[in-house]
Amino acid sequence: MMLSLEEVKDFVHSHDPNNYLVIAGGVLAASALTFGLYKKITGKRTKKVIPKDVVIVHGCGRGPYCPSLSPFCLKVETYLRMNRIPYQSDKDLEMSSKGKIPWIEYNGKVVNDSSFILQYFNKKLSIDVDRVLTDKERAISRAFQKMIEENLLWCVALSRWVYGYTDSRWTGFGWFIPKVIGRTVAKNAWAAGIGRHTQSEVEHIFDDDMKALSDFLGSKDFMMGSEPTEIDCTAFGMLAQIVWHSPKQPCETWIKEKYPNLKEYCLRMKDLFWEDWDECITHGGTREATR
Repeated sequence: MMLSLEEVKDFVHSHDPNNYLVIAGGVLAASALTFGLYKKITGKRTKKVIPKDVVIVHGCGRGPYCPSLSPFCLKVETYLRMNRIPYQSDKDLEMSSKGKIPWIEYNGKVVNDSSFILQYFNKKLSIDVDRVLTDKERAISRAFQKMIEENLLWCVALSRWVYGYTDSRWTGFGWFIPKVIGRTVAKNAWAAGIGRHTQSEVEHIFDDDMKALSDFLGSKDFMMGSEPTEIDCTAFGMLAQIVWHSPKQPCETWIKEKYPNLKEYCLRMKDLFWEDWDECITHGGTREATR
């Protein structure tokens, strides 16, 4: 049994664009064409055995050249690795009750949204990787988080799905799914406001955000100093999309030529927390241009 074209479009348009739709929507829409996912989204969930004290991360599957096409899923997984919290990445695409990914299950507790997930474990397990930061530094960290997740996000999404720099079939989704996602991203970016700007204006904003991150990082190993903190999960999640998942786009050139410290930062985070990187991607190896 297959969903009709109109049912797929209605499903894609009915969910929050600020998570899987913008960055990993192709995975969702491709899977939505199967009856298996249709049963999941209509509530007929297959009961799974969840190990005690192990976090189950529900996302959108693995990405071609970095572990996820979603910066938010990569953010959560990096946080769990940073804090040595045992977890499993669920390979099946399954939306939360809010229609969002990522979401987690932990000892019977369900938590939605990447930021709420981090806050939950900070409290539950008495974690504070920001303990070395002053109040001022925490405020700066918060401001950069919001710039990345509320502004830079749209620039990445528009560049990936709308502006047509590269054939989106490199993601493995064929030709139809990127078209559906592109229309939906354009519509939601317009509603958010940033999509009302011209392409050149959006790219100017994109460049300014990357410059701000590069200038602030400077020669530091991590965003807030010599040790990684929570903002690094957010920054790495988004910047990794530019380093590994932005073929032939201007931002790929910027991060290599104008802001090489951001590229080196991503490689540093990758080496520190993702020793099994090549085992967590679908295309069998890191893109040559990234090293």
